[in-house]
Amino acid sequence: MNRYRLPLMYIARQWRLLSGILLITAVYSAVAALEPWPMKLLIDHGLKGQPLPRQLATALDALSIPRTPLGLISVSGAASLALFAVGGGLSLALMWLWAVAGQRMVFDLSTDLFQRLQRLSFGYHARHPVGDSLCRLSGDTWCVYNLSSRLFSPFEQILMLATVGTVAWRLNPRLAIFALAAAPALAASSVYFGRRLKARAKLGREAHSRLASFVHQCLACIPVVQAFTTEKRNAQQYKQLSADAVELSQRASLVGGLYGIVNGLVSTAGTAAILYAGGQQVIAGKLSVGSLIVFLAYVRKMQYATETLLKTYGSVKPVEASIERVMEVLEIGEHEVCDSRDARPLPPRAAGQGVSIRFEDVTFGYQPGRATLKQITLEAQPGETVALVGPTGAGKSTLVSLIPRFYDVWSGRVCVDGVDVRSLKVASLRAQIAMVLQDPFLFAISVADNIAYGRPHATRAEIIAAAEAANADAFIRQLPEGYDTVLTERGQTLSGGERQRLAMARALLKDAPALLLDEPTSALDTITEASVLEALDRLRMNRTTFIIAHRLSTIRRADRIVVLDEGSILETGSHVELVARSGLYQRLDALQFGDVLRAGVA
Repeated sequence: MNRYRLPLMYIARQWRLLSGILLITAVYSAVAALEPWPMKLLIDHGLKGQPLPRQLATALDALSIPRTPLGLISVSGAASLALFAVGGGLSLALMWLWAVAGQRMVFDLSTDLFQRLQRLSFGYHARHPVGDSLCRLSGDTWCVYNLSSRLFSPFEQILMLATVGTVAWRLNPRLAIFALAAAPALAASSVYFGRRLKARAKLGREAHSRLASFVHQCLACIPVVQAFTTEKRNAQQYKQLSADAVELSQRASLVGGLYGIVNGLVSTAGTAAILYAGGQQVIAGKLSVGSLIVFLAYVRKMQYATETLLKTYGSVKPVEASIERVMEVLEIGEHEVCDSRDARPLPPRAAGQGVSIRFEDVTFGYQPGRATLKQITLEAQPGETVALVGPTGAGKSTLVSLIPRFYDVWSGRVCVDGVDVRSLKVASLRAQIAMVLQDPFLFAISVADNIAYGRPHATRAEIIAAAEAANADAFIRQLPEGYDTVLTERGQTLSGGERQRLAMARALLKDAPALLLDEPTSALDTITEASVLEALDRLRMNRTTFIIAHRLSTIRRADRIVVLDEGSILETGSHVELVARSGLYQRLDALQFGDVLRAGVA
């Protein structure tokens, strides 16, 4: 039952609507119990001329309705229409209430799931493709609605059984017992097929998740797909993944179909037994034809209610698969990067005031037993610019990602102003850090909104000032709608330099005391790089800055350069100091600026 704790919390929030559903269900059950009686009036009294019950005769006299066969036939037809109209109205009300309650449950759950997905660390998102998260968010969140409908179904069916069963028992106890005799067989069928339905449902959800992840991957990387002409191979892989998903769906459908056939066979056998026993009573004169018709209608209702009640177990099993997938995300957050119970906010800094950032004997890796960083000790003073250089895979980006706590260290500490980042509220820590990445992420919103992404309430004048400082104002004004131009996904209609300058304007407007730059000029030509470097000088002014660069022209003016290799610090110093040594930095500088002899590769 513990697995239902979370969805039950979302269901309980809609208690007002669910109370209305219960009330209408009770009235609907009473109307359902009356539905077959017009048929009895028609057959026994209208066609066969049997005497009317005293209460019914009195009611017809009060309404001035003649007791003739034609009058009784008319009453029976009118009663059928009235009961159908009332039942239909109640059914419509139930559908509407369920739609409102169900959508609210799903909305609440999907909102919480989306918020949790945003907060989960880079480690989680590295292990789970985007398509899988989309499937959990758009499909598996409906588990809360499906569970609520299945949990309320037993109440509805029990109420129907109690109402109809009581009337049926009063009508003919012997036949009522025949009607309920099929319940044990239906229960055994539900238990047997329920487990198999759950297993196949989970496999099916996972197969569809893999398919969605593959589609997202291909469409997100469409330039690479077309450049390497892998369309045909991708189509074959799509067919294979689709075939796997279809096969699993077919197996689930087969199990569901067998489940329905077995239940139908049991129910039909019960109906046949009642027809035989009831027919004997009619022949013996112990039961009227109209009463048999009413009882057969009740039998169908009772069997449907019993079958639906027992199917609840089997129908909940597939829902459990989605519940487990949702809970995996909501509960894994407790083991990922999150606020500790005693976490405190990082006090905001005044404008132009940086922070101190210190790594104390830090060791970290992405996979157990494989450390990417090894016992790193490094400190940046407020307002200082520290550049990180080294070969690919040296651990530069990994080191920087520990500052905003995208990951937690294995050992050691990362401190901001002397406070371990793990004891700070994550949101307050990241609020004081601005980032410019090698591949700037732009959203399919206006240019102004992209710049103001970190400060959504910034004025237009502040946005323009940030763009001017980032050397972006000129090209923005040449766009069709200027600052109101809506960009395509990831800003693909802009050049690399334009996207990079928008990212810098966004970081400038955020005005955070700490700045992290990851390869900000690696993909730019020399002229564009000069413009971006000019903007970078403004951006890092009075801020504690970590900058990663392979192009050493980007970091020559850094206060300190740290050379990393294989997760360890090899050298530290200024550009002039490091070039004067015979170390890795000197070789990198010589290779980039053409001094082949000094690089030792003549």
